[in-house]
Amino acid sequence: MTGRLKQLLWILPLAIAGLVAVLGWWGNELLRDTIHNELRAQLTATLNANVTALGIWSTNQTRLAMSLAEDPALRTVATRILQAPLPAARRNFQPSPDLAAFNSDFRPKLAELGYEIAELVNPDFRVVANSARPQWPGNQLVSDAHTNKFADLFLFGEPVIITPFKPEMLMQRRGGRNATGQFRTNDLRRLNRPALANGGRPRRGDVSLMQVAAPVRDSANKIIGALALIINPDQEFSRILSVAHLGASGETYAFDQTGLLISRSRFDLQLKQLGLLDFTNVSSALNLRLHDPGGDLTKGFQPTNELTARPLIRLVSDAVDGEDEVLLFPTRDYRGMSVVGASCWLPDFGFGVATQMDADEAYRPLRVLQLIFVVLVLFLLLCATGLFVFTYANLNWRRRLSEAELKLKQLGQYTLEEKIGEGGMGVVYRARHALLRRDTAVKLLLPDRADAASIARFEKEVCLTCQLTHPNTIQVYDYGHTPDGIFYYAMEFLRGLNLHDLVARFGPQPEGRVVYLLAQICDSLAEAHALGLIHRDIKPANIFLCHRGGVADCVKVLDFGLVRKFRDDRHGLAEAQGDNVIEGTPWFTPPEAITGAAPLDPRSDLYALGALGYFLLTGHYIFDADSIAEIHAKQLNSAPIPPSQRTPQPISSALEQLLLQCLEKNAAARPQSADELRRQLLAGPAAGEWPVSARVAWWEAYEQQTVRSGIAPATDVSTPMVTVRIDLADRMAKEL
Repeated sequence: MTGRLKQLLWILPLAIAGLVAVLGWWGNELLRDTIHNELRAQLTATLNANVTALGIWSTNQTRLAMSLAEDPALRTVATRILQAPLPAARRNFQPSPDLAAFNSDFRPKLAELGYEIAELVNPDFRVVANSARPQWPGNQLVSDAHTNKFADLFLFGEPVIITPFKPEMLMQRRGGRNATGQFRTNDLRRLNRPALANGGRPRRGDVSLMQVAAPVRDSANKIIGALALIINPDQEFSRILSVAHLGASGETYAFDQTGLLISRSRFDLQLKQLGLLDFTNVSSALNLRLHDPGGDLTKGFQPTNELTARPLIRLVSDAVDGEDEVLLFPTRDYRGMSVVGASCWLPDFGFGVATQMDADEAYRPLRVLQLIFVVLVLFLLLCATGLFVFTYANLNWRRRLSEAELKLKQLGQYTLEEKIGEGGMGVVYRARHALLRRDTAVKLLLPDRADAASIARFEKEVCLTCQLTHPNTIQVYDYGHTPDGIFYYAMEFLRGLNLHDLVARFGPQPEGRVVYLLAQICDSLAEAHALGLIHRDIKPANIFLCHRGGVADCVKVLDFGLVRKFRDDRHGLAEAQGDNVIEGTPWFTPPEAITGAAPLDPRSDLYALGALGYFLLTGHYIFDADSIAEIHAKQLNSAPIPPSQRTPQPISSALEQLLLQCLEKNAAARPQSADELRRQLLAGPAAGEWPVSARVAWWEAYEQQTVRSGIAPATDVSTPMVTVRIDLADRMAKEL
């Protein structure tokens, strides 16, 4: 069965790769259809959003124009102006009081509504008053291009909007009469301040205007003329068309029936760089006809003939022909770039609107997914061989582990009841000794997770730990190898919580309890130090608190995984600094372990013990930092903030000074032994403030809370704080 499973595991990637290859083309077509549908919906929605915005804006403009035309005061003045005879000669023309009133009284209201100039046009298509020019002689005609709009206004009495135009288009002769443009230089400068160049003088191409006109009626409700309001299209019309666009490359623009762009393009600077616009043109509006250049100008394409001889781009030509079009397959725009888009003709406005975006951006998800398909097939094929090797090795070690578990049971030593944890190097089981009938934690070290050197080192450290018998030290009952060579050891099975969880759940601890806990840790370390061993990884997660053997608040020092000999009875100092590495938890690592300037000794454990007491009292580590390098730098160069300044609960000066003494950079300034530190702790004023009754009461409350919450008591298998190992030689080589 194992062989069949192994075969299936490495064949599975091949089967998946084949399936992906077979279904790839189908998925590609399905994805393309999906993207087409979504793109169609997005283009249509964007186009409709802009058309709707134009409709709302035009409705508001016509309503404003009607409201102004029906204003009683304006209506009275306009009626007199429109019904007054036109001056016979322009020379020595003197404006009437009505013209002055039209100029002075009406301009503030115009400015309030966003307009700067208004005109009165009579039914003969003559402009008889201009709000910006009280000296207006009233003998100019409106442009031929606009007379049909005004004719509709006079005939039907409905307001009209005149699309963007250039004032120069009004400079023409009609029937031998001068119909020069109504707008002087000052008027143009006022309307297009941001667009002016060349010392503030407007040039051809600098200015474009729009108009909204409403009928003016006399007291008998007869149409006697029109009120025409001048609009700056760059501030209104082009801005409306930018309400919505797709992606980073999308734009929406308007054009007339000849393909002339009547709104501002968002690519004006690029159009000038490509030569489609003269650099003297301030805006593309009314200066660019939307021809297909025949190739991508942005990639250096040079047309072989004049652009004016080429057809209009398809989005424009289809709309002009009355076809509302959504183009999902790439087509060229006026820059020659491949785009997708949608367009329509708006007969009520007399112009068309198109929205587009670059085809590269539109189809980028499809290309990415196509690439993913290819990479996935290749990756699965590549992984098949590696997975076969990995699966074979993993199944082999799993088989050996299962056999080892069975043989452990068959040996009659331990009955493995349930797995309670799994770490980087092995698996921990709750077990029961066959003869002693007590709960035991059994850890199996898996060879596929640790190399032979690591297991040999760990086995040696377990042997050293077995020498420790103090009640406050975790007891290792047994160790050895299974017949398959898997190393295991058996230790006490504890119920309770570690000091990291204690502070996380219950906050900083009272001084009396901290003294009581630290004293027990000192007792455990004193035995280890007497045997020439240092722990090297004292931290909250490695100190376990339990109610054991009738003793409440009993401390167990765990995880002697970094234990080292610092003294040998025959040779003095031994391998405490044998490795050229930093091992330990950064906040609890003494300076001498970071620099390697001095061999480690018991005072290194006392530094970590001081940092542990600081944490228990304040709920904070001795230094705040964002990286291991920053922590080490502060360990070497910064003094800790006194714990009394980091917690509101009272701390005696004696305990505070003792903890800060433990945290001295120079080991000679710290307490010189665990016994000395224990004596100073118990000599402090808070030594008796955590009596037996308080301990028992706390544990009764804790156990009741655990039962009520339905949470099983914690065991000693979790380690929420990471132990790190940093190669000093490698780091120094990189620095050099």
